[in-house]
Amino acid sequence: SREFRRAFGESPHAYLLTRRLERAAALLRATDRTVANICLSVGLHSVGSFTTSFTRTYGMSPTAYRAQCPPASQHAQIPTCVLRVFGRPQHRTFREDSRRGRP
Repeated sequence: SREFRRAFGESPHAYLLTRRLERAAALLRATDRTVANICLSVGLHSVGSFTTSFTRTYGMSPTAYRAQCPPASQHAQIPTCVLRVFGRPQHRTFREDSRRGRP
């Protein structure tokens, strides 16, 4: 775990949660699946915890995040590499997101 933290700047759990939230954000943008279905698809089991973590990371609820995106049926085909860059949370690590608003 120490080696992982040294290499990636966050714990294995935080890293995995960040990757799951990134995947959830991509699914919210690209599909019409329900928030609960997306939550389960990315490996999380509690919609409430998913919503809390998503809101902490992206600054809005999954439903609000989806509402700001065009409907999935109207998406232009954007290269995945571009989506990855612009679909990431504001901060690099979960720890940085958790510190937001704290001294």
